[in-house]
Amino acid sequence: MTRHNTVAVIGAGPAGLLAAHELSEHGISDVVVIDKGKDIHQRRCPMTQYTKCFRCQPCSILCGLGGAGGLSDGKLNLRADIGGNLAEFTDQPEELVEAIDRIFLTHGAPQKMYGTQVQELQKRASQQGIEFVPIPQRHIGSDRLPAVISSLHQDLEKKGVTFVLETEVQEIGKNDRFTLHTDRGDLTADYVVAAAGRSGADWLSRQAAQLGIPARHAPIDIGVRVEVPAMVMEDIVQKAWDPKFRIYTPTYDDFVRTFCVCPEGFVVMEDYGDYVSVNGHSAIGRKSANTNFAFLVNVTLTEPQENTTAYGMSIASMATVLGGTMPIVQRLGDLRTGRRSTRERIQKSYVKPSLTTATPGDITMALPHRMVTDIVEGLDHLSRVIPGVAQDSTLLYAPEIKFYSMRFEVTQAMETPLPGFFVAGDGAGVSRGIVASAATGMIAARGILAKEGQKIKD
Repeated sequence: MTRHNTVAVIGAGPAGLLAAHELSEHGISDVVVIDKGKDIHQRRCPMTQYTKCFRCQPCSILCGLGGAGGLSDGKLNLRADIGGNLAEFTDQPEELVEAIDRIFLTHGAPQKMYGTQVQELQKRASQQGIEFVPIPQRHIGSDRLPAVISSLHQDLEKKGVTFVLETEVQEIGKNDRFTLHTDRGDLTADYVVAAAGRSGADWLSRQAAQLGIPARHAPIDIGVRVEVPAMVMEDIVQKAWDPKFRIYTPTYDDFVRTFCVCPEGFVVMEDYGDYVSVNGHSAIGRKSANTNFAFLVNVTLTEPQENTTAYGMSIASMATVLGGTMPIVQRLGDLRTGRRSTRERIQKSYVKPSLTTATPGDITMALPHRMVTDIVEGLDHLSRVIPGVAQDSTLLYAPEIKFYSMRFEVTQAMETPLPGFFVAGDGAGVSRGIVASAATGMIAARGILAKEGQKIKD
């Protein structure tokens, strides 16, 4: 039986949840949120208290209540130009970020704020020709984030929002209304908010092509996850939990940046089926002796090939083959001297790997020479601000790749050229990260509210 809703939200990640929140707060409770994944507590890895390990399946990692961000370590970057540029869509970007912060606080995010006293760190970086980006931040923690998401979920259900999980939208049709053909029956809606996230990016691109919605390829970030003793970065992360440094390398003048710093955290593997990748976690109740962070090179392709996703997947696939279906780990000293790391060399290092299943190997066999040069030069440069980060014993894990989805053509309200069809979040290429993704969901919801208000006036 076909069920009709005012709004159908595809995806239960930050964008979808905050779109539903905004709609229900302003009188539209006839909202259905559909996701092919499970409830947040059912997504947790059965092998460990952690949310990801080498046995996790792709859909468990990226799909379900909370989206990909639901299984992250819950960093909230509370700045409107991080993870996208919200000023592109709203005249009051900072107020939007503050509203999102209040919502997370209401549902259990910690009061502690990082990144507000970083002038000296900013000065030190600037003296070395490195940009440090000051960002107010909260850290929820991998172990506490599921409770925050569950609280928001329960609140939305009390307000009348319906959640249909473990249900896949196969195709979207449009006549007088939108029809969502799912593997459990059809749904219709006056409006659609497509917030499919990273896992649904390819599917969303195909739907957009069928519906005549234009989109273009975005850049990609490719690199490694760096692991150092926690004491190396201890002083910095006490002030800025996730410090963001931006560097231009001397040889190629390429843009390299730190991303997702995980103090006393763990490197984790993500299995996407055709390839594996690495990421990082930092919990409140469980600590390691190391700190890890992504170190990424920004890549833009031009003609004749603009498909950055295909390029990134080819690198990830090669690394996966070389690692025997596991990520590769290499000592920085071995990388400099052009030799493969062995298990014996890794064991001699005073940095003990937190991802023990990674395969000792040679990252230069997987990443292009230019990227390897950028990584080594960038770490050497960064060591002027963070002494010890570029020692021979520093561990590098590959591949770490941040795919950016096709960027959709949208209005300031996140509406595509197809009337009533809104997009939000990482899957539509309009955001990156929890806060920015949530903000685009709220903007899309406000666009729907504005159209509904105009209908009432008419």
